[in-house]
Amino acid sequence: MPNKKREKKWKVYNKYPSEFADIFPELHPIIVQLLYNRGINSQEMVDEFLYPDYSQDLHDPFLFRDMDKAVKRIWRAVDLKERVVVYGDYDADGVCSAALLVSFFQAVGLTPEIYIPHRELEGYGLNMAAVDNFIAQGVDLVITVDCGTTNYEEINKLQLAGIDVIVIDHHHVEKEPDSFAFLNCANPNDNYPFAKLAAVGMVFKTVQGLLQSAWQNKREITLRPGQEKWWLDLVAIATVTDMMPLQGENHTLVKYGLIVLNKTRRLGLQSLFAAAGLELGKVDTWQIGFVIGPRLNAAGRLDHANTAYALLMSESKAEADKYALSLQEANVQRQSLTDRFVRQAKEMAKPQVEAGDKLIAVFNPEWELGVVGLVASRLTEEFGRPSLAITISQGKIKGSGRSISAFDIMSALEKQSDHLEKFGGHKQACGFTIASQAEMEKFIQGMKMEADQITADDLQPILTIDAEVKLSDIDFNLLSEIDKFAPFGQGNPQPRFLTRGLQVIGVDFAGSDNQHIRLMVGDENGIIRKTIGFGLGEKWGDLQMGDRVDIVYEVSINEWNGNRELQLKIIDIKRNEQ
Repeated sequence: MPNKKREKKWKVYNKYPSEFADIFPELHPIIVQLLYNRGINSQEMVDEFLYPDYSQDLHDPFLFRDMDKAVKRIWRAVDLKERVVVYGDYDADGVCSAALLVSFFQAVGLTPEIYIPHRELEGYGLNMAAVDNFIAQGVDLVITVDCGTTNYEEINKLQLAGIDVIVIDHHHVEKEPDSFAFLNCANPNDNYPFAKLAAVGMVFKTVQGLLQSAWQNKREITLRPGQEKWWLDLVAIATVTDMMPLQGENHTLVKYGLIVLNKTRRLGLQSLFAAAGLELGKVDTWQIGFVIGPRLNAAGRLDHANTAYALLMSESKAEADKYALSLQEANVQRQSLTDRFVRQAKEMAKPQVEAGDKLIAVFNPEWELGVVGLVASRLTEEFGRPSLAITISQGKIKGSGRSISAFDIMSALEKQSDHLEKFGGHKQACGFTIASQAEMEKFIQGMKMEADQITADDLQPILTIDAEVKLSDIDFNLLSEIDKFAPFGQGNPQPRFLTRGLQVIGVDFAGSDNQHIRLMVGDENGIIRKTIGFGLGEKWGDLQMGDRVDIVYEVSINEWNGNRELQLKIIDIKRNEQ
């Protein structure tokens, strides 16, 4: 039975060619290998990646075809004190995007209205009820953030009613909406050189464009060049939480965003850090992805994302503390529900896996819509294949999908769209509404047929390794060079190394159930290193002194009682067969 303990196939990157090394003669060979693995193949790219410069390494926002048009329209709204609605989304990217754009408007003297749809009652993107409300209220301008790309009918209705719509998004573009301006880094009809911005990155580029225009035209605003950097805390949170690749422009934005985040002026984030046990000044991408992001997302999953938005915009400590506590409690509830639903989903999935199905589909009408995406994600992680988790919400059959790198789930959805009312997403994550109960089985069978293209090799989990090294290669000097690759995350993982034939010279366990293993390992040259393998205690509890192992690991520093020593964080172990 495949499960998360199934054997991983180790895949070590090919060694860089000699001509590649000639470009960087001053760099350590292992650092050259890491650059080669990440496709960083010129001195200019190295400088941008290892030494990002905010003033040099961000692209001109006016490279977007409609940026000038959008900027002029927004400044007109500010000058005329028009009625503006910022229409967001209920996940962390949507909420941070809305908070950033509203922060800009407030800084230039206009307070827009904010509208974030309810996940369960309204669903993703613009909806006709909200559109009718905006028309009735006499709204002048609607700006969608993290949505809008596929809302063709809703946008047409607003535009025909005389309400301009500016779409700021990053989702897949099948065709362009007829909006006043369309800003989307994924738009194949645009010429912007970086297509992987989060929605919050798109909003930040728009704000950059607005401010550049203001300063060039000597517009009287209180914001001065550089002050927009204080909004990069939101950019860092949403870019990491939305799992955008930390390469190119994202790498620079998140690098500077982490600096801002660790001295954030936002009272809500300060309160959230305190509630979650984080220390201001020591927040990194891991804590964004596994602590901050889930708490912001918990609001929209279980109730309404307005709580997360209110936290980010809080102007008093009492208010910030209240919202932080609410998000903390929602996250605990979300974890409990997810664990229960995942247990149920696994039982439904096992017969499908045993039958050889390449795609898993599970359905329970009682599951909370807000966590089905997490259920699908856990199934894909557990069984190593695409997963669909489906429920019924407000009388509608809705679901989420997660996929593996070998299967483009959005492309599959498009081929099965006759069974769907609406859908959207990316290559490896999607959401959808099924037209009817009768169509659900047809949809599932169609998706399973689409997944038949997946091979057995595709289903075997692969552990990608940057380089095979000796223990003597791992020292503090190398670690200081590796640290320059940070921030780590999607598209720029923490470097992983393989060392073979190490002798176990000490075995210990940690954790309440001995779930973690500590090994002392040594090589033939007498070099000894301490290691820690989180969650590997049960699987490798039979290791004994004298055994020889191959280990894949990340390098870190263990600090205790003022001492600092190198520690290898074990990712995987195999017995040495030589």
